[in-house]
Amino acid sequence: MKYGLLVLCFCVVPSLLHAAVVMDQPGPQAAFGRDALLATGVACDVRMSIVEDDALKSEGFRIVRKGDQIRITAIDAAGLMYGGLEVAELLREGGIKALKNALQNPYMQMRGTKFNAPLDLRTPSYTDVCDSAQVNIPTMWDFSFWTEYIDALASARYNYISMWSLHPFPSLVKVPGYEKVALNDVLRSRTIRAKEYYSLLGQGFVSPEILEDAEVVKKMTIDEKIDFWRQVMAYGKSRNVDFYFVTWNIFTDGTFGQYGITEKVDNPVTVDYFRKSVAQMFLTYPDLAGIGLTTGENMPKVNQQEKEDWAFATYGQGVLDAAKAMPGRKIRFIHRQHMASAQAVLDTFEPLVENPDIDFVFSFKYAKAHVYSSTKQPYHEKFVKDLAPRGVKTIWTLRNDDTFQFRWGAPGFVREFMENIPYDVSQGYYFGSDQWIWGREFLHRSGPSQGELELKKHAYQWMLWGRLGYDPTLSDKRIIDWLGSRFDLDATQARVLFDAWQNASMIYPTVTGFHWGSLDFQWYIEGCESKPSYSKTETGFNDVNFFISLPPHPYADCQSIPDFVAGKKSDKQNPMQVADRLEDYSNQAEALLKKLNAAPGMELARSLADIDIVAAMGRYYTEKIRGSTQLALFRETQKPEHQAKAIEHLVKAARAWQIYTEKVLALYKNPLWTNRVGYVDLKANYLCALDDIRIAGGNPAIAGFPAELATENEPVARPWGKAAQ
Repeated sequence: MKYGLLVLCFCVVPSLLHAAVVMDQPGPQAAFGRDALLATGVACDVRMSIVEDDALKSEGFRIVRKGDQIRITAIDAAGLMYGGLEVAELLREGGIKALKNALQNPYMQMRGTKFNAPLDLRTPSYTDVCDSAQVNIPTMWDFSFWTEYIDALASARYNYISMWSLHPFPSLVKVPGYEKVALNDVLRSRTIRAKEYYSLLGQGFVSPEILEDAEVVKKMTIDEKIDFWRQVMAYGKSRNVDFYFVTWNIFTDGTFGQYGITEKVDNPVTVDYFRKSVAQMFLTYPDLAGIGLTTGENMPKVNQQEKEDWAFATYGQGVLDAAKAMPGRKIRFIHRQHMASAQAVLDTFEPLVENPDIDFVFSFKYAKAHVYSSTKQPYHEKFVKDLAPRGVKTIWTLRNDDTFQFRWGAPGFVREFMENIPYDVSQGYYFGSDQWIWGREFLHRSGPSQGELELKKHAYQWMLWGRLGYDPTLSDKRIIDWLGSRFDLDATQARVLFDAWQNASMIYPTVTGFHWGSLDFQWYIEGCESKPSYSKTETGFNDVNFFISLPPHPYADCQSIPDFVAGKKSDKQNPMQVADRLEDYSNQAEALLKKLNAAPGMELARSLADIDIVAAMGRYYTEKIRGSTQLALFRETQKPEHQAKAIEHLVKAARAWQIYTEKVLALYKNPLWTNRVGYVDLKANYLCALDDIRIAGGNPAIAGFPAELATENEPVARPWGKAAQ
């Protein structure tokens, strides 16, 4: 072993006056790990060293302990940082005796977030027409948010952020020859909620109705914006968190047709503008790690090869221009395999694939819009066959368009999911949503959760997808210790919390695996909604008829209701068994919650409340599936006992929705406006749950159902728009 950078860190008990720290050529990444060690207050001597070690990979580390002396080694600063964070966690949770000799290399090379970025009403993301985005437009320009967000990601072992926008360039760069396109100030529209539904293709987000009543939420020149993002990216680099910008195409929001820019593939001005914009991103931002694109989202009446030719002439040539202007700078180019042929992409982009300074990778939507459906997915199989012979790897899109409001945590599910991803062609993954902005929380009615980092509220969920992507062998004991440390619980209580959370959280993939709407507009479990055009109901509520007809996820081990009713033999769980499993999850979660107590207003109390809410949601889907199955049996056999059972279960389902709604409304605002399924109004959906009884032939006007749930919602004050004035 040869030794290079040496960092000395002496951790001392709090009773001593100070911690002695000696550092040789320190860097901010190693210092982040060092500071975590110092914060433990545990008496120990720690040496952190950059070394040559053939067993270590980038971001990996080795831990050696002899008595109270601990040595952390790595081949790079990122590995030292992660090693420091690992030792600090073990010291905090178990003291010096918890440390054992260990070597750890990252399992997935890239572990990132999918962040649809609402930069400005004039340069929207795909998510902008919803509450979550509108609340968070100012957040995008708040440096304190980014430092807090990046620190949270680094602690959870994420190493990049993918920022998604339809067309971000006017908010980020001054393009030579197109200087008037650059936008000053940050704008938001006060009237954007004029419509409930906007195009699923991202069209019309910057319409006259949206622009006509714009408000300035922050005064900034384009030069100040550029300086802001340089600082944000530099801070990310200090925590080993890189930045990428990923776009859908062809969108020209924010250009307003200046210079003759249009969304036509054959417009040479548009091609020139995009090419120069892409190159300018790298010339402007020295810490930008890469760029990505989608072909086909807004490219109608254009064949596949024409799409790829346009993408190469713009994004491809722009990256090649940047690489030529900055020899030796490493750039990662991400091409989504969405509405695209892998073979056509690779053939067209061969100059980038062969360039030694460019790392060309694909991106693939691994589980459609719902990671919380099954730990095994089928959609990538042909893609992998096309990819493997060419030696190119992919980043997997792990879309969570499921858990927005309520805290989630099922380590067993995440671990198994991660291990099932085809490793040989994997560059990594990014985890995130298209219906949600993981910025600051805004739905809590009151208390300290209002305005807090979403990654703080949902810390358990995000920790699992980051840490298990770095190390899928991370044990349940370590996770239980993490919960104990986070919530100040002893080992017994932490285990109870772990089990309660696991049971409640498994309700999500069990329901979605059985009732499989694969895309974001096709299913949102927390509201039992789809876009109306998909569910064929007026409100989008997924009624009993849709629960009968919609088939399960291919790998969810569930038999469909029609197949069960037809008497088809299957080794999969039939619908009644799925319902029994849901009931057991709810029972277990609720029984375990009775063993835990927390002071009102504390993070633990809010987490327990969310677990209780999800258990109540599980009871609704338990009875919904039973009622749907019995109704299908009645329609097939015309036996009245099946109709009676259907009505009985659907009455129980309506009562369960009542309880679920009341629990939610005690903590959260209602309704919620989303960009894919519209308004999610739990009170209005109570009427839909009652209507399921009518569909089955029963009487929904049942004594004891609270009429007040059906009343109109009181106006919800928003921190944006006219409702907040």
